[in-house]
Amino acid sequence: MKAKYNKIAMGAAVLALSLAAVSCNGELDLAPKGEITKEQINDNSIESLMSAAYAGLECHFFGNNESFAGPITNWVFDVRSDDAYKGGGGISMEGNIHQLEVSNISSDNPTCLFKWENNYYAISRVHKAMNAIKDSKLSEAEMRELMGELKTLRAYFYFDLNRVFRNIAYFDETENPNGKTNTEFTKAEIYEKIETDLKEAIAVLPENATQVGRVNKYVAAAILAKVYAQTGDYANTLTYANMVVNSGKYELYDNFGDMSKIAFNNKKESILAIQFSTANNNAHINWNNLLNTTYSDGNLFGNGDDFFLASQNLVNAFRTDANGLPYLDGTFNDIRLTDDYTDNIDPRLDFTVGRLGFPFRGHIYNDKWCRAKDIYGEYSGKKGLIDPSSPDMVKGFPWGASPLNFILIRYADILLLKAEAEIELNQNLDDARSIINQVRRKAARSVDAGYSPVDLDPNKASYFVGEYSAAGWTQDYARKAVRMERRLELAMEGQRWFDLVRWNTVVPTVNTYMQSEAHLRPYYTGCSISENEVYLPAPVSEVDNAQGLYK
Repeated sequence: MKAKYNKIAMGAAVLALSLAAVSCNGELDLAPKGEITKEQINDNSIESLMSAAYAGLECHFFGNNESFAGPITNWVFDVRSDDAYKGGGGISMEGNIHQLEVSNISSDNPTCLFKWENNYYAISRVHKAMNAIKDSKLSEAEMRELMGELKTLRAYFYFDLNRVFRNIAYFDETENPNGKTNTEFTKAEIYEKIETDLKEAIAVLPENATQVGRVNKYVAAAILAKVYAQTGDYANTLTYANMVVNSGKYELYDNFGDMSKIAFNNKKESILAIQFSTANNNAHINWNNLLNTTYSDGNLFGNGDDFFLASQNLVNAFRTDANGLPYLDGTFNDIRLTDDYTDNIDPRLDFTVGRLGFPFRGHIYNDKWCRAKDIYGEYSGKKGLIDPSSPDMVKGFPWGASPLNFILIRYADILLLKAEAEIELNQNLDDARSIINQVRRKAARSVDAGYSPVDLDPNKASYFVGEYSAAGWTQDYARKAVRMERRLELAMEGQRWFDLVRWNTVVPTVNTYMQSEAHLRPYYTGCSISENEVYLPAPVSEVDNAQGLYK
């Protein structure tokens, strides 16, 4: 028998199975509590368990605060980087995220707890599904494929934990988590376990997912490429990035704005995406980014909270020179790119943030869109918002909600990882340049007067994106180029912090950024980050509840 799964992350039937994890020792407890028995396992129960496992990607288990304070979209870590400010009405609003922004983090910070809980709740769901499948009457082939999907999900959740926290507990579906410590395995050993899960998944998953929203072997390969990049293993990064690229199943968007259109959900660049929906009374909208909807004059997006604004440093990075290239010599931040800036800029800026006097999804962005301009400036994020006139957008609360997916891994990310690996291995530098230029060509062709809704104004801005030439294309220059390209292409998508961490540049980059931004954002005055503050501590409540098992 073969179970069929409806819009995988949307299954409301999960609630009837009492799938939520309980407190620790508690929170990680996998012992049955009012769940189905072996005798009750059938197609429907397997379907519900699989839906529940995928729904773990939503990070919306018991309320809203834990979703946007510990989101899987990881916008709160962009706030830790040089890309974004916390935003909102002031520094005291969601003060825990302000503490992340200024690197004043304690183990009782709610983000530590919510980020920890969300991933372990999701892992618990994965393990429940795994154990039920083992007890089912499915064929061996069906079991292997479903287990491959679940191992891919488990790998992603552990990957997310391992790159955020200093120490985490690792356990599989056969183990009792209540006896596990968060010091049993090193980071490297946990990454090895993640890699094993993904390699086993690649071996059994189909090339084509049987349904939209489910993973295939190339999703597992893309995650594996990112895992190897995070650990600095560029040879394996290249191997698995090539697996994705050579599959022929993905391509760059025709227009950069396509990523913010519902019509492109699960298409083109979308490799791994959280499936959102406005069905079931908006239970499955993107609660992770709920706070991040722009204020908007006339409440076009509802009464948005206007969190997560681009930094001036990020905006300045979109300046381009007379050849349409970014300033890689360190001078990009010497001139402030304001709304009256007349020199060349990369059009991706106006697809990423709102600027005064420029279009924002077909409307003109002005001071009334800025909730706390004196504190956080003007640059509200755009990428997660659709045209407010669309019938697909929720009117009122939840602000800015729609069925727009959030892409956790898109094709441009993997392409640029392939280029980065070639550069770091100092092999095939010309291919790396070609890849970077492919991504830049997408940006250049996105200056399309007929594209709707309108986000660019070629009459006010000089949009110019050039391509890198072979002249002077050394390993050092290419490294600067690909790192800047990742920043511009993936801006405000939850990637920047983790890039800085894996490049071992996070401390000098963020400290330089805080010092340079302090004249605009006085709350940065005197702030700094040190090496021992890069990873979050285990939440103090979990340490207390673990009765000596956690450090």
